[in-house]
Amino acid sequence: MAPEDITEQNEEFEYVGFWPRLGATIIDSVLLSMIVYPLLYTIYGTHYFTDDRFIAGGGHFLVSYVLPAITIIAFWVYRSATPGKMAIRATIVDAKTFLQPSKGQLIGRYFAYYISTIPLGMGFLWIAWDPKKQGWHDKLAGTVVVRPVGIKAAEPVFET
Repeated sequence: MAPEDITEQNEEFEYVGFWPRLGATIIDSVLLSMIVYPLLYTIYGTHYFTDDRFIAGGGHFLVSYVLPAITIIAFWVYRSATPGKMAIRATIVDAKTFLQPSKGQLIGRYFAYYISTIPLGMGFLWIAWDPKKQGWHDKLAGTVVVRPVGIKAAEPVFET
């Protein structure tokens, strides 16, 4: 993608809106849950699921917070997308250059998710009406989520 046109949408790519990104997030959440919950069950047994504490222990913190953070950031760094974003053919790019964001931008983007979440998820809902379809985490990190023009969610995304 040509970096010279940074203010308008590039002809070859389109910004990815709220609903496709929500679908991608659901895919990612299901996949992470398939890893996290069995690990928590292995560590704590059924007691974990009935415990009222916010953090049940060191294992809980590592498995529920650190492991997902490392996994998501690693996918962003090495694939420019999580599995959910790959399923909709979306990639995360630098908002100014349309090239791969720096590791610092991607780490900042992850932690900016918390800022997007705190006020009733408004930072994520912002994607629905922002011209570049940026959530607050995207704006803070200087990123946008794009995909090739004309891609529909029902089209196959994996080549055989």
